[in-house]
Parts: sequence; structure tokens; C-alpha cells
Amino acid sequence: MQTYKIKHMSFKNGLMAVIGVFFTFIATSQEGLPIYTDYLTDNYYLIHPSMAGAANCSKIRLTARQQWFGQADAPKLMTLSVNGRIGDTPSAVGGILYTDKNGYHSQTGAYATYAHHLMFSRSEVDLNMLSFGLSAGFIQYKLDETSFLFDGPDPIIDGIVQNETNFNMDLGVSYHFLDFYAHGTVKNVLKNAGVNNDIEITSNLTRYLLSAGYVFSKYGSEWSYEPSLMYQYKDGTKEASIDINAKAYKKMDFGKIWGGLSYRTSLDGAQYRTGSGAVASQKLQQITPILGVNYDNFMFAYTYTYQSNSVVFTNGGFHQFTLGYNFNCRREPYSCNCPAVN
Repeated sequence: MQTYKIKHMSFKNGLMAVIGVFFTFIATSQEGLPIYTDYLTDNYYLIHPSMAGAANCSKIRLTARQQWFGQADAPKLMTLSVNGRIGDTPSAVGGILYTDKNGYHSQTGAYATYAHHLMFSRSEVDLNMLSFGLSAGFIQYKLDETSFLFDGPDPIIDGIVQNETNFNMDLGVSYHFLDFYAHGTVKNVLKNAGVNNDIEITSNLTRYLLSAGYVFSKYGSEWSYEPSLMYQYKDGTKEASIDINAKAYKKMDFGKIWGGLSYRTSLDGAQYRTGSGAVASQKLQQITPILGVNYDNFMFAYTYTYQSNSVVFTNGGFHQFTLGYNFNCRREPYSCNCPAVN
């Protein structure tokens, strides 16, 4: 989400910028579970329902994200997810709980997932798997208008905490072949009214996600390298962005250490006025370093997202922590470099 602080502008231009920012908050605060880079912290299930139970072990992941430390009502996100196979069957289940607060807007969601995995290899030693997933759940949207009426009554402001609960679904498919993987997901298949049903773009929350990557490693080496891409498209606002990611892993006696870098850029620009009154344009650009460690069945990761645009709300970055635990490991890992599965 892009938020701008316009400096050295006339009052009129400043007012227009504030209005634009306000409606940007409205449009994006009802998008369902936000898509950040937390999927890179061994958490692909958070965005792709077909990844439920795809791994060798069942997984619990807890994430906490804080944007703009020191700013009142800054965006905050917390997610809790769990997924795993149903015994030794090819079926799997999962669940996601999340709460997302952004200024006067907030949303709380709960999803349940069913996934099915089809093996095409002659044995489970070599990985050749096609997976399908379906998530369904409820999202409660809230808009706190209790502090809006500072200048007296307004016919379009109720002055209460508005809330609306909607049902929605995600559909996904994944394919793993040895060290290669690809995912495709349609999120928020259904339209939601939310608390801004008079604005068309807030009812169409459909988002298309495409991910692909490959893990390289020399035979017998302790190191492996994983480049990947993730493309997302918002149907309601016709916005698109792409993530370019690179990660490296090193095997240790206690488990594994890993790190990487993610670069996100939008394919659409946003216009703003400069101090001289000229109209300029910029695209969202975010750089996210990632650090993580796997110790036995535990996982810890930290990401820091820095927005490198010229005009931003604040120079502070976005901090996110991920804690994880693997359990019910079913078998020996596949004979491949596939950290999201092994």
C-alpha cells in the first residue's frame, strides 16, 4: 500500500492529497488477508491454499507485522496458521486466523482449508506432486467513526463503529517436480460488501497470484540457492505488482540457517505534485531482507521492508517476525532441494 506525505504544497493541493490518501485507506483496508512477503518465511500456505499439507511435516506459523513504529494507528497485522496431512492419506486440512488494523479500519478473518495431493512419481523418494486447495471463511470488517464528528453532525457519517461480516473463498493449485515449484491462486472469489458498499472497488476483492521458483545446489554441498518470482493482480483496481526473490540456505548440525532479499515493484504508477507544482509519477518499490533459522523442529524468521520511493508517509520500515513449529513428520524427506516441502 502506498501512502504519501506531500511537502511544500499549497493548501488546496495538500487537501486533495489527504483525500486521495483517505480513499486509498478505504480501498485497501478491505482487501482480505494482505499479501506481504511473509510467504517467504516458510509460509506459502498463508497465500496458497493448495500448500496445506504439502510438506513432510505439519506446520504452525505465527506472524506479527508492525508498520511505521512511532506513528499513531499505524497498520498492524497478526496471523496464525496451521496445516497438515490427514494421517497417511493424500488429503490435508488447514486453518488461518488473522487480525489486520489500519487506522480507523480493521478486519478479522478465519479460514478453513481442504487440500488434496496427487503423486505422479513411482515412489515418494522423488517429488512429482500436483496439489489442489480450497479455503473458505468469514471476514469481519469494522470502521470506527466515533471520532469523525468533531465539527458537528454530518449526514454521511453515523458516528458509530460500523461492522459487516462477509463470506469468501480462495482457490489454488500447486505443482512440485524435484527442485521446481509453481503455484496459482485466486483469492476472494466472491464479492464482499464490507463497510463501504457504496464504493465499487471495495466489493471486488478478487486477487490473482502466480508463484514459481527453483532451488539450485551442487551434489554434496551444504549450500542451496532459491530464486523465485511472485506476480499478483488486483481485479477491482486493475493494479499489478511483481516480487523478485533470492534466498540462500546452509545446512547446519542443528538444522539450517537461511536468508535472502525480496524486491517488490508495482507495474502501475501513482501521480503526485512536486514542490514546484509539476505532476510527477512513481511506482511502489519495496526492498525486504530476510533472515531465518531452523533449529530442530522450530523456526524463527525476521523481515524488514523498506519502501524506497521518493515520496512516502515516513522513512521508517515495516518489521515482521515469524515463529514456527513442525510436528507429525510423516516420513523421510524427499530426495530434492525443496525447502517448502521437506
